[in-house]
Amino acid sequence: DVIPLKYNLRSLRVRWVTTSLTCLAIGIVVFASVLTFGMIDGIEHALSASGDPDDIIVMRKGANDEMSSNVNPTSARELANLPGVAMGPDGEPLASREFVTIALKPRRNQGGTANVIVRGLEPAGRELRPDFKIVEGRDIKPGVNELITSRSIAKRFENLGLGEKFEINNVGFTVVGYFEAGGSSAESEVWADLRDLTSAQRFDGAVSIVNLRTEDEAARIELMDRIRNDEQFGLKAVSETEYFESQKSAAIAIKVVAYIIAGFLTVGAMFAAANTMYAAVSSRGREIGTLRAVGFPRYAVLTSFLVESLVLCALGGVLG
Repeated sequence: DVIPLKYNLRSLRVRWVTTSLTCLAIGIVVFASVLTFGMIDGIEHALSASGDPDDIIVMRKGANDEMSSNVNPTSARELANLPGVAMGPDGEPLASREFVTIALKPRRNQGGTANVIVRGLEPAGRELRPDFKIVEGRDIKPGVNELITSRSIAKRFENLGLGEKFEINNVGFTVVGYFEAGGSSAESEVWADLRDLTSAQRFDGAVSIVNLRTEDEAARIELMDRIRNDEQFGLKAVSETEYFESQKSAAIAIKVVAYIIAGFLTVGAMFAAANTMYAAVSSRGREIGTLRAVGFPRYAVLTSFLVESLVLCALGGVLG
């Protein structure tokens, strides 16, 4: 009493034009949804991997992100010597003064232009990023205008290949190495020496934020309270985990929009599949009559067409 599956497969093959167009429509919907949600998950993963509970980001009061912050250079130097700041293997404080800017640069393969984050930082900044390591080339040397970045950014933007010249405010920087940082947001950035970058930007001595690592949780709480309450500094201090959690708000907004768009696309794909099956049924009246005449019950014919539509959607899903 069950119509064999090969009947449905042969039917889809015979109507290959309609089948191909429907699969393409469903595939585009799936592709767009996977691409959008994959991008959102990537952003959330990068932000989650970036925060260390022992690290503090110090910025200007009222600033919500690194781009809108600036720290007095004198205060920035004093922060590194406060009690509770952890020491590195070389006996120096794990504190990095950093300057962050955005450059509008062309993508490779004539893909238009996009913003790339350029960060000037001190050597201690490497220790403050998760699992930082140079994977190709070498690290930068201060004072000679050199850059390092991740392989993914080098593939996306022009003039970021090893040995290429990347211009920042009409000053050429040579790319000398690629790095990894545990899949954190650092891998979406281009790094230069702090003084080289601020000099190229004509902001000598400028500091956007100070990144600090504390000795333990008690030291972190005490240090954050001191910075926040000290009128001499006039700064705010947030833990890295708190800071990157707040940056997820942008990803949440994108996710809401993505769900709405995906909903509309899904409804459209459902209509496309329904129209295809409606056309298939309406044009196959004689075929359905033959199936009924040879003894197949109504539910078997209905099930057969439903299976055919599921196969059609599955093919579109795999394509997407």
